[in-house]
Amino acid sequence: MLQTRQQPVTVRRRPYPPAVVVVIVACWLVPATVRAAALVAKEVPYIVDNRQQETLKPSCESEIYCHGELLKTVQMSEIYPDSKTFVDMKMRKSPNETLDSFHEFMVAQDNSPSKAKLKEWVESNFEKPGAEFENWTPDDWTASPKFLARIKDEDLRGFASELNKIWHSLGRKMTSDVALNPDLYSIIHVDHPVIVPGGRFREFYYWDSYWIVKGLLLSEMYSTTKGMLENFLSIIQRYGFIPNGGRIYYSMRSQPPLLCGMVKSYVDATNDTKFAMDSVETLEREFQFFMNNYVTEVNNHQLATYGYKSSGPRPESYREDVLSAAIFQREEDKQDYYCELKAAAESGMDFSSRWFIKDGTNAGNLTDLKCRSIVAVELNAILYWNALIIAEFYGYRNDIGSIAKKEEYLAKADELKKAINAVLWDEAEGAWFDYDLINKKLRKYFTPTNLSPLWVGCYAREDKELPKRILAYIDRLHLDRYPGGVPNTLQNTNEQWDFPNVWAPMQHMLVMGLDSLDNAEAKELAFSWAQRWVRGNYLTFNKTHSMFEKYDAQELGGHGSGGEYEVQTGFGWTNGAAMDLMNKYADRLTTVDAAEQPEDNGNGALVAYSINTGIIATLLAFFVGVFG
Repeated sequence: MLQTRQQPVTVRRRPYPPAVVVVIVACWLVPATVRAAALVAKEVPYIVDNRQQETLKPSCESEIYCHGELLKTVQMSEIYPDSKTFVDMKMRKSPNETLDSFHEFMVAQDNSPSKAKLKEWVESNFEKPGAEFENWTPDDWTASPKFLARIKDEDLRGFASELNKIWHSLGRKMTSDVALNPDLYSIIHVDHPVIVPGGRFREFYYWDSYWIVKGLLLSEMYSTTKGMLENFLSIIQRYGFIPNGGRIYYSMRSQPPLLCGMVKSYVDATNDTKFAMDSVETLEREFQFFMNNYVTEVNNHQLATYGYKSSGPRPESYREDVLSAAIFQREEDKQDYYCELKAAAESGMDFSSRWFIKDGTNAGNLTDLKCRSIVAVELNAILYWNALIIAEFYGYRNDIGSIAKKEEYLAKADELKKAINAVLWDEAEGAWFDYDLINKKLRKYFTPTNLSPLWVGCYAREDKELPKRILAYIDRLHLDRYPGGVPNTLQNTNEQWDFPNVWAPMQHMLVMGLDSLDNAEAKELAFSWAQRWVRGNYLTFNKTHSMFEKYDAQELGGHGSGGEYEVQTGFGWTNGAAMDLMNKYADRLTTVDAAEQPEDNGNGALVAYSINTGIIATLLAFFVGVFG
């Protein structure tokens, strides 16, 4: 592996367009104390400059769902405990009629309506959330997909069968009215039905869908999967990228770009190489969107950070954002903070101390978010993977232009791999780390994404010492000690992506990454983590009949907590991750804890079992003798 460079890291940018140069020159004429606050953290098509926020657009154009007095009045009144409730409601009349009605209502109420009156007005002008969907049963669902028969443990086989049934409850199909009257809805119209995460998440979510697709493919729901992928491809053609989720209020931010991985999973399962060839230009467009809008130059290497552009609070968390921004005095600082909130939401880890920078550390709270100034390991690893997949898909074509494209994307992948290992890898620690652009140093705090390059194969496979370094890092942090799984961080901040919460995609990522190493100990650790995770899911499902979005590292099967909303059930990515792990280790996983399993002494005698049952028999005899 390449050593992390010891000299100070410089952040360089490509030339700005002429209009931006004018702005920068104008800024340079102001006093130095003001200039210092305007430093740009990275190159993107807009300037992250507190005094330039008026150039940013709101999350979408809607004066009802994304910005404006109506949204502000309703959300700040807290007539619904969850801010997402209102922005998911369908208008009964056109946007103009709804706005006119609102202005008349406010005049009649002297601009100070009571909470009850405002709720009455909302519910007379909007329908309850869910009006955009109709009942749908996937026609490609089967009760007995082949992978079930591969699962040796009978109880786990039954568990996997129950997870297979959950797709029915998570399926959503839009009504024809959404296509006919899209301006009445916040939902983004797509042609095909989708599988959603569950709970308050009524629409598709981008990175969730990767693990959902893994489960759907095991369930042999190929047409449902292909429909979801076609939805995503059509959205790239409309937006240039895939929004965070399937609502217009998400349309100015994305999430980890995993569509290439989804398409590859589908092609690998179905051998539908035509779909890969038909999709590749659109996948390339998304890749270029990220490279054009998220990349900065660090130590002569190009790497990406999260943080696309929009102004104002998040519409779906409007009140929460306004209240947490109250600590800032200047409107410019509040707008900058809103951008940080949305950048962290774009990462999928909203929220976590992973994105806090205070005095050069990860201390602080939500108001110390600096996500846009942190080079994220997994984002760059995923972009590397995307470049490899795009190269593979171009390779299916047998023409000169496509072969040239294949070579171009293999070169892009190689550049990203070199950048990741030159800037983010730490040889002494044995892991990759996020990079702090403000303080010009690695952030040596644990999060499972530190090992995400293993998951996508972005490491030197010929380096036989690498697995030992990785295992030593895991051992030093005692990551194997938690009964409920590897926590997302080791900081307990009450943010939902911090300790003690455990998340399905991170467990799946860790297991698959460790198993990819050419090392028996790493592979065995991967299996033990898969065993623990699946067993915890199984135990909780038997108690609650639910799959949760997050769990508790401190308790096997305990569900998580913290964050902006109650823990949600469903749950799409947990289902998919658990199913994929049960399929991977179908012949080995069991519902019995490894410590409880009988150990064969080589002569057929089950020593551990005999000792345990002997002790139990002795105790029973004692109690019978004493108490009769």
